Amino acid sequence: MSARRSLVWLGLTPEPEQELPAAVAALRSPAEDRPPAALVVAERHRVERLVLRGTQRDWLRYLREVTDLVVEAAAETAPADPRPALVAGEVVLDHHRMLIGLPGSGYVRTATQRRDLERALVRLRARDYTSLFGHPDPRSTA
Repeated sequence: MSARRSLVWLGLTPEPEQELPAAVAALRSPAEDRPPAALVVAERHRVERLVLRGTQRDWLRYLREVTDLVVEAAAETAPADPRPALVAGEVVLDHHRMLIGLPGSGYVRTATQRRDLERALVRLRARDYTSLFGHPDPRSTA
């Protein structure tokens, strides 16, 4: 590790490391009840490598991939389980909001992702409500 490598991004929150591997594995796997254990393990190892050996740029690139998966899940018309996308979307959105407190341009660079995640989460929450209660949430504006 070079002395020039900034590690400040590692102190944001442990939730992405804890929550994303299983949620992302579910989003990457074919429509099944649960993703294969090997896929969850592979995703966990990928996150570990990014945290231990990556840079903030590498980490944000990974979170961009996760954002794309969440947005794609929200756009699907097939009634898939929205929970993995909801978990991943909430975690990444929270992470990106916290970037405002860090030095550098991370917060500005993730502005489009925040907007896309906010929109996707509205759709996913509406889908989750409908799957739980059988009708759209009357309070929803989606």
